[in-house]
Amino acid sequence: MSEEDKTRESGNNNRNMVVALSCAGLFFVMVGASYAAVPLYKLFCQVTGYGGTTQVAERESETVIERKITVRLDGNVNHELYWEFKPKQRTVTLHMGETGQVAYVARNLSERKTVGTSVFNVTPNEAGAYFNKLECFCFTEQPLESGERVEMPVVFFVDPEMDRDPELKNVKEITLSYTFFPVPESEAEVSTLATETELETKL
Repeated sequence: MSEEDKTRESGNNNRNMVVALSCAGLFFVMVGASYAAVPLYKLFCQVTGYGGTTQVAERESETVIERKITVRLDGNVNHELYWEFKPKQRTVTLHMGETGQVAYVARNLSERKTVGTSVFNVTPNEAGAYFNKLECFCFTEQPLESGERVEMPVVFFVDPEMDRDPELKNVKEITLSYTFFPVPESEAEVSTLATETELETKL
């Protein structure tokens, strides 16, 4: 093989190596992005108000008005998490300002322990500013053993101030939707270790 051929072959090998490393890097970036999707979504919604981000209330509303609102409940599961997840009831109707409590049910259909965490959205998006949660399971990690079933409550009220919003004056129904995603095993282990350490520290 001539020196020219050797140089050409060496150049091809270097280009192939660059392409391979680029593909590998892209793969790891995509995997990392998928694992970080839930916390990033949480931060994005909190900062921008996207997706009908709800409010967190520390106490019940002091005012209840005559106008009623129906809350439709929806539950979804990412295809990578082998769970059954649905609301115990599909709708609940209450007065604006009235505290309501509903529950979702999740069951692990896989043959091993898995951990999930949920994100949510409210539609119409503008109604999210008036949807106040007193208790919720969103963005928390929920471990389930194989076949285990758990009920998760949501306690909330719709702020009577929504009645003053001209854009929502004729809205009679709000949809509250949750979607569960899998938590990578490594992250779940770190979270469990942190919780155990915190408990030991308190003891």
